[in-house]
Amino acid sequence: MSEIREQDYNEGFNIELWKKLMGFAKPYRKNMVIIGAMMIILAIIEVTFPIMTKYAIDNFVIPERLEGLSIFALLYILLVILQSFVVWIFIAEAGKVDTGICYHIRKTGFQKLQELSFSYFDKTHIGWIMARMVSDTKRLGDTISWGIVDLVWGSTVMLVISVVMIRMNWRLALIVLTVVPVLAIVSIYFQRKILSAFRKVRKTNSRITGAFNEGIMGAKTSKTLVREEKNLEEFVEITGEMYSSSVRAAVFSSLYLPVVITLGSIGTGLALWRGGEGVITGTLTYGTLVAFISFTIQFFQPVRELARIFAEFQSAQASAERIISMIEREPDIKDIPQITSIYGDSFKPLKENWTEIKGDITFKNVSFAYKDGEKVLNGFNIHIKAGETIALVGETGSGKSTIVNLACRFYEPTKGEVLIDGVDYRKRSLLWLHSNLGYVLQSPHLFSGTIKENIKYGRLNARDEEIVRAAKLVNAHGFIMKLRDGYDSEVGEGGSRLSTGEKQLISFARAILANPKIFVLDEATSSVDTETEQLIQGAIGQVLEGRTSFIIAHRLSTIRLADRILVISKGQVIEEGNHYQLIKEKGHYYRLYTNQFMDEQKTMLLHRDS
Repeated sequence: MSEIREQDYNEGFNIELWKKLMGFAKPYRKNMVIIGAMMIILAIIEVTFPIMTKYAIDNFVIPERLEGLSIFALLYILLVILQSFVVWIFIAEAGKVDTGICYHIRKTGFQKLQELSFSYFDKTHIGWIMARMVSDTKRLGDTISWGIVDLVWGSTVMLVISVVMIRMNWRLALIVLTVVPVLAIVSIYFQRKILSAFRKVRKTNSRITGAFNEGIMGAKTSKTLVREEKNLEEFVEITGEMYSSSVRAAVFSSLYLPVVITLGSIGTGLALWRGGEGVITGTLTYGTLVAFISFTIQFFQPVRELARIFAEFQSAQASAERIISMIEREPDIKDIPQITSIYGDSFKPLKENWTEIKGDITFKNVSFAYKDGEKVLNGFNIHIKAGETIALVGETGSGKSTIVNLACRFYEPTKGEVLIDGVDYRKRSLLWLHSNLGYVLQSPHLFSGTIKENIKYGRLNARDEEIVRAAKLVNAHGFIMKLRDGYDSEVGEGGSRLSTGEKQLISFARAILANPKIFVLDEATSSVDTETEQLIQGAIGQVLEGRTSFIIAHRLSTIRLADRILVISKGQVIEEGNHYQLIKEKGHYYRLYTNQFMDEQKTMLLHRDS
């Protein structure tokens, strides 16, 4: 069951969280130093312009003289050129930091997704994972890179302007700066309101991404059930929540900006009032007054930018929390450090220490319960010989899939042991077992690309003749060669250009190419047509020979050739034997088989009559 509620996070600004996040920026420290240096230079240049204006007014305009004006103009032009050069450098460097941070976060996140256990994907919505990897990551990259740009620039501008104004006329400077405390209080109030609204926006965004994903993946189901109108109503309800939160954030943002502008205008007004008096009384030059007016305008622009930056950092914190929580999540199933040191991990396997797997599997007093408390197995025992084909039969929820998932170590026993070749598989590498595992699912998944690439996915270094051999082994070669481009035919997204049966045969070939010692067919024939089922059944004997195999199937015709059939009920084996033995016993399996056989015969007669 998916986790349908988005997690709530801390309301305050989490410094420790941002320290962790800034770790992704470490490879770009030189770029960030360059950005910081360029922003300091840019801030000094911008503060220099009003000083030069003051100089021009006091030395050229008021005295009405031109001596030295050409040198002044040349310096001004050089300053403009330098300013343009600095802007070009910091934009280029910030772009590198932005792209690089996004790359490293996504790389780390994707690596973590490869390590996480199957239980994580059972409980976590795909749309939410996509929201973390795409929109949340992009938001953080933008916030860190461009936020640092504006933070350094704004802080430097305000500091330099304050120093220059105080040196020019400290009394007038203090009068102008009296509005800053009021502005700080107003900013804190508004940013809290904006942050609260943005948190709701980000939470709802994950739900919308999930709804998009479900809508696209389940398009056929929606249309066949005529669910379009209801789906739209549900989607409108979710987007309506985001709309309300977004409007609330926009309203507070729109109110905040005029307040800041008004306070800035008050500061400018104070400069005009007191500075004008100074010009009239002769205690202040006209150039100084013009410079002060320019400084007040310049000073309050960074104030607005810094307020926006802090708001962005706070609103982006929800994105940071979601990503860090995913990256720091520990897999439910993982090797202990002692095992990793011997056998390696998923990314650095030490295959030279791996023992060859034979495929002997033993369940020893195994009990298992899911985290929600649902108990599936209790004191379960079974021994499966290497190379033996075991079929699991039973009602839905009887524990068939759980037994297979435990054998494959997708989950681990709550109590007891699962032994592979006589050794508890927790004393071996998780990758060692999974590398010797072939799994064919009820709903086959193909990747965009060619048929050859999809089969080769089972073993990337496979030669063309090995790919063809695997396809022939599962009876897929015939239909592949009928396609216009044969093995180079594109399968489309998710295999959309192929039938379900054709996709199943390709996934079968892909699993076989890896030459696994343990093979699982999980309802592999339940969603295919009769012709494809016959092809798969014809291949099963050859494919499973010499491999320890599990077959889960509702179509009992698929499992007749199994060495042993286990009838499972409520996590216990209630019948055991091959097909003919169980038919003779006339028990649970006999009733299942005869009922299904009669249903199939009725269906065939109805088709024949029609």
